[in-house]
Amino acid sequence: MSIRTRGAALALCLCLMTPPIAIGADAGNPDTYTFDKQQTNITFSWGHLGISRQSARLLDVDGRLEFDTNAAERSSIEVTMKVASIWSGVGELDRQLKSSDYFNAFQFPTMTFKSTAVRTTGEKTGEVTGDLTILGQARPVTLAVIWNFGGEHPLSTLNPAFKDKFVSGFTATTKLLRSEWGMTRGTPLTTDEIEITINTEMIRKPSPQ
Repeated sequence: MSIRTRGAALALCLCLMTPPIAIGADAGNPDTYTFDKQQTNITFSWGHLGISRQSARLLDVDGRLEFDTNAAERSSIEVTMKVASIWSGVGELDRQLKSSDYFNAFQFPTMTFKSTAVRTTGEKTGEVTGDLTILGQARPVTLAVIWNFGGEHPLSTLNPAFKDKFVSGFTATTKLLRSEWGMTRGTPLTTDEIEITINTEMIRKPSPQ
């Protein structure tokens, strides 16, 4: 049971779909977004002994999204995830996942995802393909993404702190085989296939004056 993290890593990758209305300051030009870490949740899950599904999260995720609402294929995302932030709620499992048996946090402290292509599949859905690097090995991953929201923060009329703050929210999912990164320990008692779900809110950086 260790495996799921990669998805995370990319999760975030979620920023791919092409919306019907441009919310950027300059229509046709990509806007830069950063992760709201308090509102970003990367969860990976796996089957355990054929009895249940267990899960863990990546808590420290950072990165940058270039989001073009008029031409999603010009969008891109880069994400960095800290292996030390893996959290399952079970201390012994967390230590095992961070050990050299699995993600090897000491030798490989970060996992990364860098998009290579974005394709729209609907008005607010798309696919983001990119390279997910775990244990120093890059493998291609494709995320199915939903663009949940784009515009001024919904709390802007209630709290002055949110006025003129523009946000976008995404949900992304994918399935991975941990064995592709050489993580085979525990199979088949714990599944090779890992399911990843990413939910994130991203904040648009102000345009340069």
